[in-house]
Amino acid sequence: MVTVAAERYVPTPRGQAAGGAYDRLFYGGMAVALALTVFGGFAPTYYTRLLSGPKATMSGGPFTTLVHLHAALFTTWVLLFLAQTALVAARRVAVHRRLGVAGAVLAAAMVAAGTTLAVATAKRGGAPVGVDPLAFMAIPIFDMIVFSGFVTAALLLRRDKEAHKRLMLLAYISIVVAAVARLPGVLPLGPPGFFGLGYAFALLAVAYDLVTRRRVHKAYAWGVPLLVASVPVRLAVSGTAAWHALGQLLTR
Repeated sequence: MVTVAAERYVPTPRGQAAGGAYDRLFYGGMAVALALTVFGGFAPTYYTRLLSGPKATMSGGPFTTLVHLHAALFTTWVLLFLAQTALVAARRVAVHRRLGVAGAVLAAAMVAAGTTLAVATAKRGGAPVGVDPLAFMAIPIFDMIVFSGFVTAALLLRRDKEAHKRLMLLAYISIVVAAVARLPGVLPLGPPGFFGLGYAFALLAVAYDLVTRRRVHKAYAWGVPLLVASVPVRLAVSGTAAWHALGQLLTR
């Protein structure tokens, strides 16, 4: 999202142009699919509740200023990702690059707001039924860690358009799980269910590379395993005494 191109591009390997002939269609379609997933997940638990229904989050917490700020930043990310993908498809790279600065600032604000909201939710005891709030806090905290890692990598590799767009997509996928978990019937499936469904977008991206290029781009080769590995890691860490002590410190 943040500048997919710089003034000079990394040389394109032979055959890549043909392989990427449908990239604009694919990545544009992914942006739309992810946006629909976000709306579908948060519509019944937030968006429609702004107009009617109980003004409370899925975990029963009130619609605080922090909740509204987090929602506004997330929604802006979704809209900006759509706009940036459309700009690339229209070959308006200069405008895309200028908006990329706003995308970097937005990502930083999302991490700050998301982390603060995760701590505030744990402090009031917000978590799925039967789950320790401090242990559950590991899920959104790790979301922010993984998201910021992918965005940072995408910024560092912004001159490599092929790596950049894949890393930005992985950053988006890393936080879409929150919306997936709110889709009807998904939350009872537990972490394997909502993480599995959310990360299916990453597997689809890998499959696209294999079909169009006969190989997986290096950004996916290390990024997708890292994304998947973050799930058992956060679940393991969440049950440790060290994490519980950190949670108590953060929620005081």
